[in-house]
Amino acid sequence: MATNEQIQELTLEEVMGERFGRYSKYIIQERAIPDIRDGLKPVQRRILFSMNKDGNTYEKAYRKSAKSVGNIMGNYHPHGDSSIYEAMVRMSQDWKLRDVLIDMHGNNGSMDGDSPAAMRYTEARLSKLSSELLSDIDKETVDFVWNFDDTEKEPTVLPAKFPNLLVNGSTGISAGYATEIPPHNLGEVIDGVVYLIDHPNASLEKIMEFIPAPDFPTGAILQGANEVKQAYETGRGKVILRSKSEIEQIKGNREQIVVTEIPYEVNKANLIKKMDEIRLLKKIDGISEVRDETDRTGLRIVIELKKEANAQGILNYLLKNTDLQISYNFNMVAIDNRTPKQVGLLHILRSYIAHRVDVITKRSRFELNKAEKRQHIVEGLMKALSILDKVIRTIRASKDKKDAKKNLMASYGFTEAQAEAIVVLQLYRLTNTDITELQTEAEELAKRILELKKILSEEATLFNVIKKELREVKKEFATPRLTTVKRKIEEIKIDTQVLIASEDVVVVVTRDGYVKRSSLRSYTASTPEEVGLKEGDSVLFAKQLNTLSHLLFFTNKGNVIYRPVHELSDLKWKDLGEHITQSLTGFAMDERILAVFSYDKLSEEKLFVSFTKEGFIKQTKMCDFEIWRTYKSKATTFMKLKSETDEVLQVFLVDEKDEMLDVFLVTNKAFALRYPLSEVPVVGRTAAGVKSINLKKEDYVVNGLLVYDGADEAITIVTQRGAIKRMFAQEILQIGRAKRGLMVLRELKNNPHRIVYMNSSNATPLLITTAKGTVIEVDENNYPIGERTSNGSFAIDEKVENGVYEVRKQGFVNIEEDTTE
Repeated sequence: MATNEQIQELTLEEVMGERFGRYSKYIIQERAIPDIRDGLKPVQRRILFSMNKDGNTYEKAYRKSAKSVGNIMGNYHPHGDSSIYEAMVRMSQDWKLRDVLIDMHGNNGSMDGDSPAAMRYTEARLSKLSSELLSDIDKETVDFVWNFDDTEKEPTVLPAKFPNLLVNGSTGISAGYATEIPPHNLGEVIDGVVYLIDHPNASLEKIMEFIPAPDFPTGAILQGANEVKQAYETGRGKVILRSKSEIEQIKGNREQIVVTEIPYEVNKANLIKKMDEIRLLKKIDGISEVRDETDRTGLRIVIELKKEANAQGILNYLLKNTDLQISYNFNMVAIDNRTPKQVGLLHILRSYIAHRVDVITKRSRFELNKAEKRQHIVEGLMKALSILDKVIRTIRASKDKKDAKKNLMASYGFTEAQAEAIVVLQLYRLTNTDITELQTEAEELAKRILELKKILSEEATLFNVIKKELREVKKEFATPRLTTVKRKIEEIKIDTQVLIASEDVVVVVTRDGYVKRSSLRSYTASTPEEVGLKEGDSVLFAKQLNTLSHLLFFTNKGNVIYRPVHELSDLKWKDLGEHITQSLTGFAMDERILAVFSYDKLSEEKLFVSFTKEGFIKQTKMCDFEIWRTYKSKATTFMKLKSETDEVLQVFLVDEKDEMLDVFLVTNKAFALRYPLSEVPVVGRTAAGVKSINLKKEDYVVNGLLVYDGADEAITIVTQRGAIKRMFAQEILQIGRAKRGLMVLRELKNNPHRIVYMNSSNATPLLITTAKGTVIEVDENNYPIGERTSNGSFAIDEKVENGVYEVRKQGFVNIEEDTTE
């Protein structure tokens, strides 16, 4: 029973302060903060030491993680299996550590924050690099202390052949202290250490030539070289980590943002969820889908964009509002001489060098002592072999082993250690070969002892050993840098247009000039065929666009009309639409719309190509079609026509880089001409162009196409007599611009064929209206490809129908996928 003298009266403040102080010291030193020398926390050190002691090393088979955890917990770390296994798993995750220390089989978690499989399912062993941390631990290189129950001894630090604190970094929170040390590139850090050994007074600027910045296992882009320098000086600082991304073109002339590297310790699943929430909540418009395409080949996040979306603007918004870009805060705190300190780069490197000096010194002493002991034994054995007969007689005359040793020492001057080695010598060792081996061993031992004494006595030699071993580690384990470093932090600018909610709509333009836009809701509530049309009218252009898109309408009179999509009348799908003349003056009675093009931005690399009936052609850069001030009420000229009877037949939009395109023209009198588009000069918007073909008197161009040189492209020809012929445009050899061309029909003396229609062959049926008003639907594909001089096959009875009045394509409503650029 306690006496009154043993009872202390203390205030609550004193008790709490003293107890919390002890607790804080423990968790700072023994749990959360790494040692500056080997860069390990106690649990990590115990894991590596225990697995190494159990022989669970890289060159041996994997072992159940549960067995390793049990040994670690039972011998060294009495804090529960979960904390040990979690630490083991983290040391195996190549997205957490720059160079993993544990090699694990099975599910060890993921960048999505998935939990690893239970320890009973996974297998683990030390990685090959871990052996460099543990190398020479059995040579009295580090101090050992008793474990928690005084049954085993454990190291206070590992020998660490490389600067693990910088290579793999560390993160942890304790009472009053937290640490955040980023991972670095092994080869760069070793180069920095080697340089600092040779130049102890080197400046931080010089060391940063070797170690420019952290190198994160997830790669990404680090911005802020000056901020890195400040962090290396003081141990605290902030840099920007930005995902590595690219904007790619996909089918339909759309774009997608592809992210291949994300910032360190960002949860990929949460990042994707956040981006998808932005899409669902329509905080910005233009994202159609966010998906994770990561596989065993690498990380890949795809943000697919809608047509005409502002890819760079959306990327900037995502960088600013998600973890595609984060701030990384340096807080380099480590245990130095059993005290937590905020340390800079030079301090860490110098502490590591001091540690290696201590390790190499202790190792050299251990090896020297061992070598000298062996040298003493070898000298005794050699002496014994030189007087072998006397030694044998002495041993035979002795009573027992103890007496034999005593007699040898007394008779020949052997020491006790030498005498022990002689009496336990096996008989087969008394051969001549063994004498030679002993002499060789003696020479090697003498040489080794000299080297070890030199290491211990000369600082330069000791440093050379450290550098040599560091270079060996670098040679075997160094990998290329993953993180790109950019000097300046880029400011993110958000395009206000990206923040404006845009709407996907369906735009329809008819051949008679009716224009409208309909909401997707109205479109999907009806069938495509229910589009509002006048009798005899057909759809010229039907495409799903965005309200931020723009349109250019080209007419047969050489005029162009501009309309932004959001200014078009918003009507129901079944409504007729608004005629273009309702907002436009100067539209002629016989003027009609030939082609419609949508775009988001006028391209400098694209060209409009246009042909006329009387044989003129021109190319004009798309960027020449800037919006004019009076666009709402007036059209502007895109091709000056030289006569009142001339008209534009076709307008195409081509890529300037497409060098394989040919012009293909067919005239009424059956002449065809093919030549490279490059022969047509690029001229201004209002120019008339140049001669495209040399026309005979009373001849005219029926139509013109752009075809590819070297690729067979079928065309369909219809004559006034109702004959249909199909042939390859490439059958007409390239001749040159403004030539007469070659005949594509056989000329007849009586009632010769004259071409009234020519266009590319496709699956859309032709509607042939005869002179008597009969409408015949024709499938072009039913007609075979013929030779250049053939006249084809008749589709109508010429005598009954009196020939062809008009030929046009069947008017289907196909909503095009948006290919706007």
